[in-house]
Amino acid sequence: MNPQFQNMKNFKIIISAVLFLFTLVLSAQIKEYTLEECVLIALENNISIKQSELDLESAEVDKSDAMGSFLPRVNAQSQHIWNNGLSQNITNGLIENLTTQFSSFGGNVGVTLFNGRQNINQLSRANLNLLARQYQLDDMKDDVSLFVANAYLQVMFNRELEQVQRYQLELAKQELERTQLSIDAGILTPVEIYEIEANIATQEQAVIQAENAYRLSRINLAQLLLITDYENFDIAKEDMDIPFSEILTETPKAIYEKALTLRNDIKLGITNLEIAEKDIDLAKGAQMPTLTAFYNYNTRISYSDRFIETGNFIETPIGIVQENGAVVVSQFPEREITGPSSFSKQFGQNDGQSYGLSLNIPIFNGLAVKNNIKRRKLNLERIENQLEQTKLDLESTINQAYNNAKGAYKFYDASEKTLIARKQAFDIAKQRFEAGVMNSFDYVQARQRYQIAASDIVRAKFDYIFKLKVLEFYFGLEL
Repeated sequence: MNPQFQNMKNFKIIISAVLFLFTLVLSAQIKEYTLEECVLIALENNISIKQSELDLESAEVDKSDAMGSFLPRVNAQSQHIWNNGLSQNITNGLIENLTTQFSSFGGNVGVTLFNGRQNINQLSRANLNLLARQYQLDDMKDDVSLFVANAYLQVMFNRELEQVQRYQLELAKQELERTQLSIDAGILTPVEIYEIEANIATQEQAVIQAENAYRLSRINLAQLLLITDYENFDIAKEDMDIPFSEILTETPKAIYEKALTLRNDIKLGITNLEIAEKDIDLAKGAQMPTLTAFYNYNTRISYSDRFIETGNFIETPIGIVQENGAVVVSQFPEREITGPSSFSKQFGQNDGQSYGLSLNIPIFNGLAVKNNIKRRKLNLERIENQLEQTKLDLESTINQAYNNAKGAYKFYDASEKTLIARKQAFDIAKQRFEAGVMNSFDYVQARQRYQIAASDIVRAKFDYIFKLKVLEFYFGLEL
């Protein structure tokens, strides 16, 4: 064997191996996601869902506030005061500008005994609001899941359509080769090849458009999932057969009645209605008296000098007996100036306590309570109307979804029959063209009709699948 030929052969083998390994590494970087994975990622990353989760946490805090209204209120306070101004100097008895200091400490406990059941109603409302925020979160998750499923199916549709276009391009290239052979054999004239070449150019454009649509749909899905690495994002290669669901045997009325018991937006509307009713009870509670019990404790600490008794007594004349002139004296305890008492001693000596009941009876408050009750009743009527509108919208949506699903299935069935017929017509045209009894224009026309039918059935397939899943979604079936 020629050494140069052998070296060239070895070089080609090495190049092929390197290209194969590069392809493996490149494909290993591309992450393919299933529909379930995409939905889970969306539920975890979606900003609107995160906002709704914060609303749920806020509702839990509101419930904690409502529970706290049943507990006593305990407060403590303290002050340290500097007093500048005229006061008596205890050392000389003169009125002077002096600075004195003292501290005060206190604490109080209060508990509501009765407030028109407002604390009970507030806790009940907080529980309802927590339930409403949960329904809101679940409803948003349902909407996001459906939206992601639609985007996922769009990627599948565009990928399958791209494969169809590539297959059609490959067939067109094979036809060009066969046409050239027929021309070389004298069966066809050279003019026949121009139409085939123009068809190939048109098919190449279709492939480019399909590639762009496939790429854009993948980017759209990745953005829904908040994934920024678009180039390495793709969906798993799954075969999706055409399902026939038993839900198509149900009536729209039956689907609607079941949806009323399952849909989170309906549950949310009913809960908001109960919240509005509870708001009326809260507003009426402001008309009732409020009875509270309280206990207060306070003490005071002074930092000024003070007089204390020494234990000795001072005799001071207070008068003279008129008969004998004897001096009348009185004894007063001797006192001296000293510093303030200790903090702990004053804390106990200067303290005081108070306790009792407080009754507050609302009599007139500028019509605020009365108007607030009216406002809450109007809000109740507004929410009732919203709930009724939501039910009407749901019924209309289900009827439309039902008709769309049945229509999509019929369209798919018709597209399948059209494809079979177009395929048979194309096969006949192909045989006639290769036999030289059909010109290239008519042949390309037959082929293009077959291509359109092949694209239509792909579109019809995924349109039916999505519309069927929407209908099943309203019936309570999982995506």
